[in-house]
Amino acid sequence: MATDRLQFHEMGIDDRILKALADLGWAQPTLIQEKAIPLALEGKDILARARTGSGKTAAYAVPVIQRILTSKQNVREQAVRVLILVPTKELGQQVQAMIRQLTAYCARDVRVADISGKADLSAQRPILMEKPDVVVGTPSRVLAHLSAQSLDLQASLETLVIDEADLLFSFGFEADLKGLLCHLPKIYQSFLMSATLSEDVQALKELLLHNPVILKLQGSQLPDSSQLQQYSVQCEEEDKFLLIYTLLKLHLVQGKTLVFVGAVERCYRLKLFLEQFSIPTCVLNSELPVHSRCHIITQFNQGFYDYIIATDEQVLVDPTTTAQAAEGKGKKKKKNAGRAKDKEYGVSRGIDFQNVSNVINFDFPTTVESYIHRVGRTARADNPGTALTFISHTELPLLVEVEEALMGENAECALKPYEFKMEEIEGFRYRCRDAMRSVTKQAVREARLKEIKQELLNSEKLKTYFEDNPRDLQLLRHDKDLHPAVIKPHLKNVPEYLIPPTLRGVANPMSSRKKRRRREKPKPDGVVKTTFKKDFRSKNPLKSFRYTGGRSRGGMAGKS
Repeated sequence: MATDRLQFHEMGIDDRILKALADLGWAQPTLIQEKAIPLALEGKDILARARTGSGKTAAYAVPVIQRILTSKQNVREQAVRVLILVPTKELGQQVQAMIRQLTAYCARDVRVADISGKADLSAQRPILMEKPDVVVGTPSRVLAHLSAQSLDLQASLETLVIDEADLLFSFGFEADLKGLLCHLPKIYQSFLMSATLSEDVQALKELLLHNPVILKLQGSQLPDSSQLQQYSVQCEEEDKFLLIYTLLKLHLVQGKTLVFVGAVERCYRLKLFLEQFSIPTCVLNSELPVHSRCHIITQFNQGFYDYIIATDEQVLVDPTTTAQAAEGKGKKKKKNAGRAKDKEYGVSRGIDFQNVSNVINFDFPTTVESYIHRVGRTARADNPGTALTFISHTELPLLVEVEEALMGENAECALKPYEFKMEEIEGFRYRCRDAMRSVTKQAVREARLKEIKQELLNSEKLKTYFEDNPRDLQLLRHDKDLHPAVIKPHLKNVPEYLIPPTLRGVANPMSSRKKRRRREKPKPDGVVKTTFKKDFRSKNPLKSFRYTGGRSRGGMAGKS
């Protein structure tokens, strides 16, 4: 079947792009790329729905780059030809990185600029004055530059791309999108990429697309059970902390893991709780600076961290709740005014976390779409993955909604019960209660402030230093202990008598990354010279409890 599929070299793509694709190790296109790239190169408008992790970014990036290279053969004048709209800053940086990888051999001909960051408009103006071929940004930031006249699209724009289209309206960008339309030319090619085809996407289709080709490639929005194992376990608040402690401390969860919670406060509560047991984790939420968030994601992808605790906040899903909350909390608003949440933050959507083995929904997602996008961070491309969801009795109606949606698409996508006997880990409950007593509201508040101050320092003051010394950036870690809570040393280790008998052969609470590395270190080939110290120790009777001179001594005694 693989021979019947259309290959990259058969699509009429420039050799420089093909070389970059080969460097990325992409032997053949994914289904969305195989269908969308030829249609895009024909100049068609496209509305594509494909599940998360299916290669949607490259599906529009390749034809966009090809079109720029073709047009530059005739017109050498520098101009902004492509606008890519994304809902979050993290996704903006990821799209820019992908385009730079694909233009590795034609970087002089195709320049890309990401303006979704938090820098001042005046700081980004010089970048736009150079008229990069591709501009990536959030709708609000692009509209701000258009209003300030530092960006002009009327004369030059050829292609408009909207990535994660279903999220743009839910992030409150509807007004910004409609404001953008008057700054666009009458004729341009449009791509709408989305994991779900919601009513909002249909509205966008009417606004932006002209006789589009609609691609609905996967019937299911998540892989089937052969690739993605989905489990649910019913547990109340205290049991959630007990279960996650057991899973992480006994290494029952293997590989890189994303843990999703519903609020920033929960994020730090869980981090401080796990700190009590010497389990290092990173925190990712809307209060951290964008540079720190992107750096955490990059380091996680490079294998620096095993666990990230990420927020998937309801405020960001429904922006109207922000205004309602502000009206009801007049005094509290002033108190927390310094800690503004970034509405252009998003971790569960679009971001390409690489080689994630597990997703744990510590707090149940509030919508079916949120569940799909959270779980979609694992089992990407052809890699296997596992999703485990904790459910309290109040969240059972939400579980029914999710199961109905998944079963309607594919019967193999259902959540199976996670068969874990909670009574076997009752011995750990007192330790968890002991740890939770230390994680007070005051400790969470202090941790929150300390983390934000620390990340602001990393993000702003050291920015110029790290630009000059990029290697030192690798040494900057984000999983350090915050320690505002009282740390009890005895909680660090797990006595063997507490480990359930059924898990004693499987669990290994004493294993750490350093110990594993030391154990797995290959022995060098050939003859290895031992050190003097080692030889001396082996011959020392006080170390080895062996003495070989007894016979000669006995002989001497016999002679006398």
